[in-house]
Parts: sequence; C-alpha cells; structure tokens
Amino acid sequence: MLITILCSSYLTAQTSYFPPVAGTQWDTVSASSLGWNIPAIDPLYSLLDSSHSRAFVLLKDGKIALEKYFGTFTRDSLWYWASAGKTMTSVLVGIAQKEGFLSLADTTSRWLGRGWTSESPDKENRITVRHQLTMTTGLDDDVPDKDCTLSSCLVYRADAGTRWAYHNAPYTLLDSVIQGSTGMSLNQFYLTRVRSKIGMNGLYLRSGDYNNVLFTTPRSMARFGLLILNRGVWGSTPVLSDTAYFNAMVNTSQNMNPSYGYLWWLNGKTSHMLPGTQIVFPGYLIPTAPKDMIAALGKNGQFINVVPSLGLVLIRMGDAPDNSLVPTSLNIQIWERLVRVIAPSTHVALRTSDALPGELSLYQNSPNPFNPSTVIRYRLATSGQVRLTISDILGRELATMVDAVQQPGTYSVEFNVRNYRSASGLYFYTLHAGVSVERKAMLLLK
Repeated sequence: MLITILCSSYLTAQTSYFPPVAGTQWDTVSASSLGWNIPAIDPLYSLLDSSHSRAFVLLKDGKIALEKYFGTFTRDSLWYWASAGKTMTSVLVGIAQKEGFLSLADTTSRWLGRGWTSESPDKENRITVRHQLTMTTGLDDDVPDKDCTLSSCLVYRADAGTRWAYHNAPYTLLDSVIQGSTGMSLNQFYLTRVRSKIGMNGLYLRSGDYNNVLFTTPRSMARFGLLILNRGVWGSTPVLSDTAYFNAMVNTSQNMNPSYGYLWWLNGKTSHMLPGTQIVFPGYLIPTAPKDMIAALGKNGQFINVVPSLGLVLIRMGDAPDNSLVPTSLNIQIWERLVRVIAPSTHVALRTSDALPGELSLYQNSPNPFNPSTVIRYRLATSGQVRLTISDILGRELATMVDAVQQPGTYSVEFNVRNYRSASGLYFYTLHAGVSVERKAMLLLK
C-alpha cells in the first residue's frame, strides 16, 4: 500500500529531551507508552534486516523509542555517513558564516584561489559558496570521475545558478573553503563547533583520492538529527544560531529542484530531481513520509530523517540495498512499515496521495507493490477525461490504461504487471483528470 502521512495541524513536537553531553546515558520511552502498534514493529525490523541494515534508531522528542542493531554491529560501532555527511558540512558552513569567517556570497575563488577550475576566469568567478551548497555550480557532472577535485576535472557545463546537478566534487571543495576561511582543519572545526557541544564522536577520514567522509556511531548520528530537530540548539546551547541560515538550509534553495535545500533533501514538494539525471519527477521525494520531513541521504542507505511535526528523528546505517547514490526506494519502504507502527497514537491518516481539489482522489488501498494483476481504484468528483499512465524512473511511458470522458463517481482499472514491467524497481503511475490536474504516485515493483 502506498501511503502519505498527513499530520493534523495541531500536531507539534513536544519539548525535547537531550542526553548528557558526556557519558552514555540516554533516556528511553517505550513504544507501548506512546500508544504505538507493537505487532507492527517486527515487520519493520524484518525489512531492515533483509535490506542489509546495521543500525536503526528512532527518537521521539529526543528519547530513544526504537533501537535495533543487526549482526555483530553495536551502538558503539563506527560507520560512515557517505553523502549524509553533506548535511554536517552545511551546518559547519552556516557556523563559519555566523562567526564572520566567510559569506555565502563569497566567490569560491576567494578561498581556493584562481584557476581551481578549468573554466574561463569570468565563468569561474561567478561560482559562489552558495552555489556549492545548492548543487548549482554549473560544473559538468558528466565527467569520468565525479569525485575528482582537480581543476582538469572541473569543467564548464552551464553558468553558475542555472543548472541543478548532484555533483560531489564542488561539494567536497567546501572542506577547503572552511579550512581556508577559518584557518582550521575540517576535523578541528567539526570538533570545536559541533562534536564537543552535543556529545558526538567520530572524525572525517580520507576516502580514496578526494573525499572526506564522516565516521561516527549511530547514536552520534542521532544526536546530530536531534540538533536539527531543535533548529540548531542543543538544550540551551546554541550551535547553529543563525536563524535565517537555518531556515534557508531546510527550505528550497533554488527553483530547479524544489526538494533540495543547503545539502539537505526536502520532502513534501511538488517535484524532485535525483542524482545522475536531469529529469524532474512530479511529487514528493519520499511519498510515504510526512511532508515536513527533511533528510540526509547517503550512498548505501545512510539516513537521517527529521520530522518536526511528530518530533521524530530516524537513523539508518548499513550496507547497500541498491546501487543508487541516494537510495530513496529503501527510505520509502521503511516509512511504509514505520507508519503502521506510529499511526495509532499520532492521528496519522493513511492515504495514497493528497486529494486533488475538486477533481480526483485515489482510494486508500491502492496497491504498492503491485501484484501480478492489480486494480487501481479512484474517485472522480467532476466529469472529465481521465487517463492512467505507467512509466519507469527514466520517464519512459510503458502503458496508457484509461482514456475516456467519465461522469462523477468511482472507477477502477486493472493493470497487469507481467505485460509491462521489464525489471523490478521504482515505477510511477499517473492519474490525469481534465487538462490541468495531475498527480503522480510511486510504486515499488518486486
């Protein structure tokens, strides 16, 4: 079943608990005391286990509500954040700006020197720190080594600010921007500005020829998520105290990919883009999760999900569920299971999508994943032409199932998976009503 969490307007996070900065004490809260659905927890853990997870932590208002480790992994085991660590860099840049070391309006050349790219001086000088934070440098991401930070690898594709592309190399060079502006190494700045203030552990370690990757324990990752849940403040201690920067960090940063802030992924937007493609996909990034969720997403499924409306922080560490740089499909599946756990106590409504005003809405039990032969049901509020299309992740249309003028009422259409699927993975179905309304929902075909 495909579900979107719709939170009532009166649902707000409670005052958060903060574990002590020193020591291992961390208060817990039982799922039963929260009114959660206890029988639904084991299916969630089964999914995590089968998808090669190593650690799962769920905080409710700062307290540990669920915590599970797999195999020989423990709460004290170190693991890498991969691209989820981009969000720590974003916070460090915000702190550096607040302390007057740099400005987002600074040209990157100010801190890296001229000739850090292969672009002309005019084009290079248009790239700013903000462009690095928003993945809009215009540097070509279609190069043999997307991690390469050598000037020979950083070539012109578009003017800065005119193209969004998930590109590691310009992001990685923010490490050098921090070092050049503060006079401190990345680890020194992380240790003094964040780690020591909220009780984290771990360090950035060199990975390959170019990348600096943050390694910590799962609970340290959870501490960072709790800091973000509380808008950059740890108890009474400001860590990222620049409110304007924080707001910009967790909101749409440019008009090409609404689902991207300052190195944070944003749910609940009208469309999203993914790494390695210029396709704009309609709908939420994680349609099964609350629409106010912000997320750190890393290769092999390193996740921080922060949901302010419910006071939740979700942590997942583990091995590869698939080969994508940002494995959103696993995040979708986790929330499909998790919502069944938390729904009884949070007044969460289970629906396939937001209703289309005056036009079209999907029934609650529309399927996900598809069975070999599945019936999609929908309700039409006004008469008009309705069309159902099935497409793959590259936007290639596989089938059109309905194309007719219909009167108000309820309808169903059968879709036979065997006729159209070429491989298991992430697909979309779209219901169109009239000429101006379209709603797309995600499917996982297995």
